[in-house]
Amino acid sequence: MIIQSKTMNKKYSVSIIVAFFVLLQSCNNSNKSQTPIQKEQVSIKEEKKSEAVGRNLETRKTIADFIPVGYKIFQEIKGDLNKDGVEDRVIIIKGTNKENIIRDEYRGELDRNRRGIIVLFKENGNYIQAVKNYDCFSSENEDGGVYFAPELDVSIEKGKLYVHYGHGRYGYWTYTFRSKNNDFELIGYDSSDNFGPRIDSETSINYLTKKKVTKTNTNQEGEGGDEVFEEKTEKIKVNKLVQLSKIKDFDELEST
Repeated sequence: MIIQSKTMNKKYSVSIIVAFFVLLQSCNNSNKSQTPIQKEQVSIKEEKKSEAVGRNLETRKTIADFIPVGYKIFQEIKGDLNKDGVEDRVIIIKGTNKENIIRDEYRGELDRNRRGIIVLFKENGNYIQAVKNYDCFSSENEDGGVYFAPELDVSIEKGKLYVHYGHGRYGYWTYTFRSKNNDFELIGYDSSDNFGPRIDSETSINYLTKKKVTKTNTNQEGEGGDEVFEEKTEKIKVNKLVQLSKIKDFDELEST
């Protein structure tokens, strides 16, 4: 009986060991069967969960739950900002203080309440607040002097957030942000200084590589399309990347 009991214990131990190795092999095969895209998506989800826990981010069911008192939704932009295949949201908000509604002699009633931005990641049917900055944009009714004021346009493309200002015949400038370090960091700046159809200069800055490229038109007699550019590349000093949540006023944000 003692011999039989020892034999049964050995068989039982062997069975446990075999089962363990089968389970381990199954897990390995499961990981190997994942495509690179699937592995990246899993990694992104884990990173998002880690950030949410680390920052104690607000998670709510609806977009309206994130709009602070005294503000309203001005614009909603959809797009994937963290490469998880899910449409996130960028909400441009606007103040509703009646004291900032003025009457202009020529333009009539103007709402001069400032605008802000809220970035929301979408996950499992909920929204997670990634960034908020309630007053970083001027109103859409500013005085442009002899010309109209620059027009703000916010968009999402290839996982990046773009803050673009168009100024008609005078050109444009664009700020490029990406999600990083629990915020959205400024990684690029592009501008075009125009005189009507003629481009006088173009500037492109990459804050990650710390490189600035300037193209200057040497054909000032041209009328557009016949520019002759002289290109200059230089290194710039970048101590720390600017974060979207920390920008007080885009009108005063310096590119370098």
